[in-house]
Amino acid sequence: MTRAALRMSLLLLTAACSKPHLQAEEKAAEAPVVPVAVVARHDLDTSVTLTAEFEPYQEIDVLTKVPGYVREITVDVGDRVRHGQILATLDVPEMQDELSKAGAGVQLADAELAAATEEAKRTESSHELAHLSYERIRRVADSEPGLVPRQEVDEVRVRDMVAEAQMSAARSSLKAAEQKTHVSQSERARLETMFHYTSIVAPYDAVVTRRYANVGSMLQPGGAPQANGIVRIAEEKRLRLILPVPELAVPSLRIGAPVSVLVPSLGRTIDGHVARFTNRIQQSTRTMDTQVDVTNDDRLLVPGMYAQVELSTTRRPNALSVPLDAIDRSGGTPRAYAVSDDGVVHVSAVTLGLETSQLVEVRSGLIEGQRVILGRHADLHDAERVRPRMEGR
Repeated sequence: MTRAALRMSLLLLTAACSKPHLQAEEKAAEAPVVPVAVVARHDLDTSVTLTAEFEPYQEIDVLTKVPGYVREITVDVGDRVRHGQILATLDVPEMQDELSKAGAGVQLADAELAAATEEAKRTESSHELAHLSYERIRRVADSEPGLVPRQEVDEVRVRDMVAEAQMSAARSSLKAAEQKTHVSQSERARLETMFHYTSIVAPYDAVVTRRYANVGSMLQPGGAPQANGIVRIAEEKRLRLILPVPELAVPSLRIGAPVSVLVPSLGRTIDGHVARFTNRIQQSTRTMDTQVDVTNDDRLLVPGMYAQVELSTTRRPNALSVPLDAIDRSGGTPRAYAVSDDGVVHVSAVTLGLETSQLVEVRSGLIEGQRVILGRHADLHDAERVRPRMEGR
């Protein structure tokens, strides 16, 4: 065989061997490119965002308990007050007179008690002497009949009985005097307590939000705040939010559960916690009032500000999950399109669990580390060959 013929044979053999390989490459090049993501574990949680206004943790009208004129008022709107701080002082002259009268009544009752005590002691001594005399005469009369006249024995016995009656009366008078003293002291204590109400103090640390009275105002207990109120105060170190939680989220509520509170006007997010809830669904709105407590040590939050509260409803830690668009829901059963290492598609029915805004829990049908196709699945089939491309690459 000539050299030219040998060269031609080699070329024909090389072309015949490389043809299947070229066909495989051409077929692979025709396979569609699909975005994929890896089945992995994530901490999943769902939440509901609710809007509410900040309210003072507690807010009250400070009222007067006794009638009188305002002699002095030491605070105004916007002032911060401390627990026990005097807010205003009332002038009640007649109460001072009643207190003096009650003091005199206590002194009189004490004097009468002392006199009754001495009288009781005197009658006890008289009764003791009369009783001893009667016992001596009785014993003599019993041991030597006829020695002591019967009339004399009866007279001594009567004197003993009279002394005993006087002693009982003195003891009753003493008890009455003690009761009178107790009543007088109680009345004085009552008036002293009422007199303390002429100094009106703050019941807790707060800020003054409204002022009702001025110096010289006449206050009358029992009326509206405008008639017997001094100021309105609100606690500002703690605020509360009252959230209308939908019925579907109620079973997941827990006391102490943390929440995220966004304050749009301040552009900041702060931490709070579920403090209490009513345990009753309102029939008109199908919601349950839930209160969230928020600390406000820096005083930047103001009652009336709007807040958006993100309330976590369900949490699933370390859950096997995939992106939402990895699931084909077009049929009756959710499916996922897994891709093997050699680029072959395997369609699997999956069981889903908790769903968030981006991920969905997969309870069965996939394993960790698998690659699943994202996006539209209408043109893909089981055992089809594709070219996977990781999302983001």
